[in-house]
Amino acid sequence: MSRIGRLPISIPDGIQVAKQGNVVVVKGANGELQERVPPQMKVVIEEGWVRVERPSDSRYHKALHGLTRTLIQNMVLGLTEGYEKRLEIIGVGYRAEVKGKVLVLQLGFSHPIYFVPPEKMTVETPAPTSIVIKGIDKQLVGQVAAKIRSFRPPEPYKGKGIRYEGEYVRKKAGKAAV
Repeated sequence: MSRIGRLPISIPDGIQVAKQGNVVVVKGANGELQERVPPQMKVVIEEGWVRVERPSDSRYHKALHGLTRTLIQNMVLGLTEGYEKRLEIIGVGYRAEVKGKVLVLQLGFSHPIYFVPPEKMTVETPAPTSIVIKGIDKQLVGQVAAKIRSFRPPEPYKGKGIRYEGEYVRKKAGKAAV
C-alpha cells in the first residue's frame, strides 16, 4: 500500500466531509472546498475519519491513491488552520501596500502595479517590504504568491525583486569581477 494513501484522515470537530458522486465536499466555519476525485478511487467516510482505497496495485492507482488522500487532507487542514505564504521585497524604492482590497506594488517601473486577489484570499502588508497571503485553498494561495512574485522575480546580480521568505538567490559576479 502507499505509505501516504493508506493513512486515514482525521476529521476535527466543526468540519463536515461529504461525497457527491466524484466530488468530495468539505465544509467548515471558514468556508467550503470541493475537489473532484478520480472515479477509480473509493472514498470511505466513517465516524471521525476518511479513508481512500484503491482498486489495484498498479503504478497508476498507487499514484492516484496518495494524491487523492493528500488533496482531501489539504482541504481539511485549510478549513481548520488555513494556509499562508510570505513574500519579501528587496530593492531601493520597492514597496507594497494594500488599499481597500487591492495590492499596490511599486517595483521600479514607471507605473504602479495593481493586483486584485481572488475573493477567498486575504493579502496583508505588515511592513512596506513584506507581503502575507492567506487563504483556505493551498493551491490557490501558492498560485497567487507565484503570480505576485512574477511581477518582479529576483534578479541574479543584486538580488532585487520579490522572493519567498527565506528563499536563497545565488548571485552572479558582474562585469567588474572579470
